[in-house]
Amino acid sequence: MNAETTAYRHIPAKGRHWLAVLPALLALGYSPLASAAATLPEQLIGASRDFLEQTVSDYLQRSDIHGRHEIQINRLDPRLRLPLCDKELTTSLESPAQPIGRVTLRVRCDGSSPWTVFVPGQVKLYRDVVTAIRPLKRESVLTQQDVALTERDVGLLNQGYLTSLQQAVGKKLTRPLQPDQVVAPTHVEQAEAIRKGDRVVISARSATITVRMPGEALSDGAIGRQISVRNQRSQRVVKARVTGPGQVEVAM
Repeated sequence: MNAETTAYRHIPAKGRHWLAVLPALLALGYSPLASAAATLPEQLIGASRDFLEQTVSDYLQRSDIHGRHEIQINRLDPRLRLPLCDKELTTSLESPAQPIGRVTLRVRCDGSSPWTVFVPGQVKLYRDVVTAIRPLKRESVLTQQDVALTERDVGLLNQGYLTSLQQAVGKKLTRPLQPDQVVAPTHVEQAEAIRKGDRVVISARSATITVRMPGEALSDGAIGRQISVRNQRSQRVVKARVTGPGQVEVAM
């Protein structure tokens, strides 16, 4: 019995099993060192989080958006093993165009053993948006007592949102709202400054003179809209643009 046989007998049974299969694994290209030298899921998550943090910060600053954000990178399969990249990893935003809501990142190795992995994540952007304080009926004209600013994740607001009370107060609702419901741009429209039958002042302006005459509104109208009015002096019906409560303007 030689020294190698004696040494083999002193190796535990589990160790002898690996010695028995090691030649076959080596023949298939397996290397314990190569297995250890791998890019792990934790590295992919770290690279993705660092890239996304910088991308979101740049986007908010460039767009002059004020709010706080939270970044979450989804878990990857812990068994994932990729060849160790001998170059710095390259990360880019695959979708969507803006880094808000659900995102997908492309992490790429351009080294001697190139590979590409897509990493999912989510960016929550919290902003103060206009919400209803109490139940509101359709066609209600909003006042300061009807709305408030509340922090919400705007990535979930598919219908859009308003970021200041001035965008809502004085507007008319196109649908009823419930307490704490976000007021979307499609929920409001300009309220009528003039109602059918109202007495109005018709102004006709030129570069040098302004002529005013009494009139009667023949239809409702919000500021900026054109309505039909009757000149009470001539009884002619003309098209005029609403410029304010009780005020319309015609071209001269």
